[in-house]
Amino acid sequence: MKFDTPAGTNPIDRMKVVGQPFDRIDGRFKVTGTAPYAYERHDVGADMAYGSVVGAAIAKGRISAMHLDEVRRAPGVLAIVTAETAGTLGKGKYNVAKLLGGPEIDHYHQAVALVVARTFEEARAAAGLVRVDYVREDGRFDLTALAPDARIVGGNSDEGSASPPEDRFGDFEAAFAEAPVRLDQEYTTPDQSHSAMEPHASTARWDGDELTVWTSNQMIDWGLTDLAATLNVPKEKVRLLSPFVGGGFGGKLFLRVDAVLAALGAKAVKRPVKVALTRPMIPNNTTHRPATIQRIRIGAGRDGKITAIAHESTSGNLTGGDPETAVAQTKLLYAGANRLASMRLAEMDLPEGNAMRAPGEAPGLMALEIAMDEMAESLGLDPIEFRVINDTQVDPMKPDRPFSQRQLVECLRQGADRFGWNARNPQPGQVRDGQWMVGIGVAAAFRNNMALPSGARVRLGGDGVVTVETDMTDIGTGSYTIIAQTAAEMMGLPLSRVAVNLGDSAFPISAGSGGQFGANSSTAGVYAACVKLREAVASKLGFNSADDLVFADGEVRSGNRSIPLADAAVDGEIVAEDKIEFDEAFTDAEQQSTFGAHFVEVGVDVATAEVRVRRMLSVCAAGRILNPITARSQVIGAMTMGVGGALMEELAVDKRHGFFVNHDLAGYEVPVHADIPHQEVIFLDETDPRSSPMKAKGVGELGLCGVGAAVANAIHNATGIRVRHYPITLDKLIEKLPEVA
Repeated sequence: MKFDTPAGTNPIDRMKVVGQPFDRIDGRFKVTGTAPYAYERHDVGADMAYGSVVGAAIAKGRISAMHLDEVRRAPGVLAIVTAETAGTLGKGKYNVAKLLGGPEIDHYHQAVALVVARTFEEARAAAGLVRVDYVREDGRFDLTALAPDARIVGGNSDEGSASPPEDRFGDFEAAFAEAPVRLDQEYTTPDQSHSAMEPHASTARWDGDELTVWTSNQMIDWGLTDLAATLNVPKEKVRLLSPFVGGGFGGKLFLRVDAVLAALGAKAVKRPVKVALTRPMIPNNTTHRPATIQRIRIGAGRDGKITAIAHESTSGNLTGGDPETAVAQTKLLYAGANRLASMRLAEMDLPEGNAMRAPGEAPGLMALEIAMDEMAESLGLDPIEFRVINDTQVDPMKPDRPFSQRQLVECLRQGADRFGWNARNPQPGQVRDGQWMVGIGVAAAFRNNMALPSGARVRLGGDGVVTVETDMTDIGTGSYTIIAQTAAEMMGLPLSRVAVNLGDSAFPISAGSGGQFGANSSTAGVYAACVKLREAVASKLGFNSADDLVFADGEVRSGNRSIPLADAAVDGEIVAEDKIEFDEAFTDAEQQSTFGAHFVEVGVDVATAEVRVRRMLSVCAAGRILNPITARSQVIGAMTMGVGGALMEELAVDKRHGFFVNHDLAGYEVPVHADIPHQEVIFLDETDPRSSPMKAKGVGELGLCGVGAAVANAIHNATGIRVRHYPITLDKLIEKLPEVA
């Protein structure tokens, strides 16, 4: 199905099933422990072996020798896989560094060996006996020191925030110089870790020359393609399965070493092998969100209208990697006739930086939305009014290109009413609640909408059950549920009469889970397949066309004629398959984005500078909401992640030896239940006919974008202290706190 005109009225608009708050289909499997995650596949072979990964102890250099004799003699050891024994390996499209290092080392904890043994304990003990001699080389580990020489480059997160090296509109320098009110500030965000609950894990088995890998991966086809390329085997000889994924946040978008080493280990020992990365290995071995140094300049007239805006970001990555696209949102969010956005990349020898939830917009808005508050303060304007004054209904870089939908002002206004913004004291440091200094902050939320081709297969059985098959994944986002709702709506069935099978490369290729494009794209693919199934049912039942039929209550109706849907498959199963494809000329004619507003109240202890978030509200305009329960879950999870980014998350870089020091969940702090207070989410009533037949968009990453700045702005309102360098830890506040009475 080609999507090249705005969606008209279709069966989804009935919203008898779609848009309703159904509980998650996969929930009961997860809470009962019956959801089979990648490392827990005990059904793939009775002779299971276990692999333990050995990571490089240096960040840059080469291996001069590996001492493995003691390892080979260790109890239970079956094989040792190294770059030398693995044979010639390729490299996937989405991997910057080799997944199996040696003799050259690209980064700290790059895998250099896998020890395979009969039991997990034996494998782990033997891996501890591996001795490696290295020749260490000097590396580049300090972004601040490297930033002055960073080169201007373009970048693409593959999640909808692609940016050229430099974007200009108008004459920024002249307009900024002439502006009566100006801001020129630097903001920084640190390296961050995805920290998903389920580690990167895989189970592999060979059957002759055919490989099956059960893995934790967000994008089945990307992973399958790159695994085949890495192992130098035909793609059709590999099958990848990820029916349940315990979180990803972008860290599992791409093929990682667990899948490669599980496959190599299984080949070496001729039996199934399980491999999971230990928690301390994940931050350095996999990917992370790169640190940024951002310079923002804004010029405005006394009336508050922005006349010049520039956003320049510097980040670091391995040679061949992309920059963090932190300037993407600034090109679209606010009006202003003269504009500049650019990115610089410093080549570094830290582990690979890559997509992490809302790449680009998440760190970019952490800076931009503080800058907007600072400008509002300089202008003597309310922060919300300043944003409203600079709203735009067209792409500021392409003024002849309108937004398909843009309800940013509505998000800000409705959020202000619900949160009690009018009661906020605009003078910082004036509100006390006992020992707590109390403040309220706001930030706009923005994330581009992106759609990818997505396919599905649907089967109607003689029992009247419709089964959906697609390689789409559910990473905790509710894919099972919204896909089932789509098929139920299209075929006129209750949710109980729909079965969904996901995460198998044997199924049609879907958009996958990333870039908040998964929900809208994958359900649109199911919609397309169901249109084909409706046509096949109409033909089987003797109707001239499916266009005038009503599929409802398990029946197919036309006028006074009504036939049970199951009757169409009485002689055998009916199968239909299709995919949604988006016409770029059509989708690019109008700018498709999602918008929101975050409101946060904090308390700051007058003596210790401890920050506590007291309440939070997010208002989102993101197209049709397919399921308000799963959508809310996505947003409150993103809000929680935003609190972590604001107050605690930071991968500390050892600038001498080139690694992240706090590479576990004891040292890398993330929010826990006690850190998160009442959260409220409001979805504006919105459909976008240009987005897909579903008229939906994504929301899971929008809920993160801007949260950190809202926290920072609330802290400023509480204390009068402006912090521009994340995370906002006690040391950045305590010396500037007002004297305790």
